[in-house]
Parts: sequence; structure tokens; C-alpha cells
Amino acid sequence: MRKSKYTKEFKGSAIQLVVNGEKPASHIAKDLGMNDKTLSLWIREYKKANNIENDNLKSTSKETLEEELKRLRKELLVVNQEREILKKAAAYFAKETL
Repeated sequence: MRKSKYTKEFKGSAIQLVVNGEKPASHIAKDLGMNDKTLSLWIREYKKANNIENDNLKSTSKETLEEELKRLRKELLVVNQEREILKKAAAYFAKETL
């Protein structure tokens, strides 16, 4: 039996970087200086052990997408309101300095 050169803590941290992060596993593996196939194997084992489906768009439920759309629309509304307030404040302070 071959002894692993990675600790359990390292393996767990690497898995969490992929599961919770925005970067693909291949980029994270490169950043960590490890083989991307090893990290992919760890991810598959983790997903199988925790009954997690592949996280592609097709497996996402319609309800989840609708909830995300609703949340993003609310967020966009707030951001647009904040932008308008900042525009008015910038115009006000620009007049003050002249």
C-alpha cells in the first residue's frame, strides 16, 4: 500500500476550495502544486460520500434558478438605487467645489 503524501487536512482544504470556490479544479490543483487528476478523484469521492450530484446547470432544479433570479433582480434594484444616490451626491459636491 502506497503512503499518501497529502495530509487529511490538506485533502479536506483542497476539496473545500473546489466545492466552495469559483475556480475550476484544474486551476486549484495547479495553484496547490498537485496533479489535477488526483484532486478530481478526491472531489468525486467527496461527492459520492455526501450524495452530491454533479453541479452542472442541467442538474440544478428550476425552483432554485427562479429563486436566484428573484434574488438577483432585488439586488439589481438596490444597486441601481444606490448608483442614483451616488450620482446626485457627486453632482452636489461638484457644485460645492466650484
